[in-house]
Amino acid sequence: MSPLSNIAVVAIIVVTTSHVLGLGLNNYILGPSFYETTCPNMSSIVRKVVEKAQLNDHRVGPKLLRVHFHDCFVNGCDGSLLLDNADGIESEKDARPNQSTEGYDVVDDIKSDLENACPGVVSCADILAIASQILVSMNGGPTWEVPLGRRDSRMAYKNGVTANIPTPSENLGRITQKFINAGLDSTDLVALSGAHAFGRAKCVTFVGRLYNFNNTGKPDPSLDPSYLKTLRQKCTIGGDNRTLVDLDPTTPDDFDNNYFKNLQNQRGLLQTDQELYSTSGAETLAIVNQFANSQSSFFDSFAQSMIKMGNINPLTGSQGEIRSDCRRIN
Repeated sequence: MSPLSNIAVVAIIVVTTSHVLGLGLNNYILGPSFYETTCPNMSSIVRKVVEKAQLNDHRVGPKLLRVHFHDCFVNGCDGSLLLDNADGIESEKDARPNQSTEGYDVVDDIKSDLENACPGVVSCADILAIASQILVSMNGGPTWEVPLGRRDSRMAYKNGVTANIPTPSENLGRITQKFINAGLDSTDLVALSGAHAFGRAKCVTFVGRLYNFNNTGKPDPSLDPSYLKTLRQKCTIGGDNRTLVDLDPTTPDDFDNNYFKNLQNQRGLLQTDQELYSTSGAETLAIVNQFANSQSSFFDSFAQSMIKMGNINPLTGSQGEIRSDCRRIN
């Protein structure tokens, strides 16, 4: 059986598992053919918008993938992160872990085109899921059938952001627990961390590792010395913390398994990256080695983990709504 066939089998298993899906009272399940009759060109419309967006911004892939991740980890994949401040709405975007999220203008463009083609049909939560899959594939990564049929929340959950979103300076134990709380395991943690195969991070997210790791006055000992020197040239004490640095210094714009090879060479940019490999006795170490040695193994696991993550507690049936504007409730 081919890798993509394996992914399709897993997709069927996942979308029929009520624990993973968090099925609503109406017992609806998600499926890749959800819009087959109501908006048959949905995927091609999304693809056209993101292809144009990537021509203007090669970071659009990691941006939207991160928004999808941050949305799903707070009360499930319901598009709540997309809501702006309004009466009765405290936007999740204003919580510290989300203040650096970007790509909302692209979501707006996708939603506008979908509303023109099939008004009131495609949810903002589904836009994040399908756009993430298309952009990963466009940048050399795997493809998978995205289960669809989510509906949009009429609420935001700002108070739940800090407790649920992993941050770059947390240790492996805390990050692992946040994944467990979301119904995800260590393989999911390592596979989804592989999204750092492309994208950038600001100096502010890791500069402490370079000069004063854990208040020791010294750099993080898990950093390769030559990589440390390179990073210090880009990120200085008192310098511009907004400077962007490649998450993968080898193939920064390609979705591949070099991220894991970098961890083996002590070249993980964020503390949470390197701890996957440098934490003594952690079960994540063997998984990093597996993915570093086999890109197909990483791609299969990433696809499976994206399906699992994308199906955390969706709103279905008559729950929530289909927003006409992703930034505000109807």
